Amino acid sequence: MSVWAIVAAGGRGDRLGLDRPKAFAKLRDRPMLAESLERLDVSDWIDAIVVAAPEGWEEPAILLAEELGCSKVFACVTGGPTRADSVRLALAEVPEDAAVALVHDAARPLVTDEVVGRVLEPLGEGWDGVVPGLPVSDTVKRVQGDTVVETVSRDDLVAVQTPQAFVAPVLRAAAAGGGEVSDCAALVERAGGRVKVVPGDPRLRKVTEAADLELVASWL
Repeated sequence: MSVWAIVAAGGRGDRLGLDRPKAFAKLRDRPMLAESLERLDVSDWIDAIVVAAPEGWEEPAILLAEELGCSKVFACVTGGPTRADSVRLALAEVPEDAAVALVHDAARPLVTDEVVGRVLEPLGEGWDGVVPGLPVSDTVKRVQGDTVVETVSRDDLVAVQTPQAFVAPVLRAAAAGGGEVSDCAALVERAGGRVKVVPGDPRLRKVTEAADLELVASWL
């Protein structure tokens, strides 16, 4: 079973206040993208990697992979205007006979081999996709403007992370439909696919603001 990883690294990172894309924000002394590339490259689960980089940052992404010695990085594509577009463009570099496409956000740098295995294994049980998730601990309220409309039960809610794994032809077909979604699982769900949730990892925190970057750096 061939597993191709797609690293979505196209985020602008405006809230970090940087003059560069989020994936190239410094996590300690090197670009944040380096963590995901290294971790996926050494994983026995992963056969090849495709990076979706921001326009104009393709060469720095390739040079970074070369400097790190990441031999599994097969291609770097220019990301599209939306996340779904970036994934679709990256999938064009994934061979038609690939069994699995694993999509990971560079903004969640501390990916572990345990989570990678956790999302891959259920695909052999007939699931179209698998996502890691954590129970929602905060009280969640639905609002309109600044008015609370209702308090939503947390019992059936999870906060979903990446990496997310999919049967490659299923994701390819779902991504071809386009549209803006917050994660790839939403594409597969929209197409009628079955998606399973497995336990996530609190350290797979998404870097959005400077405080997130500092916290993730403290876990290295």
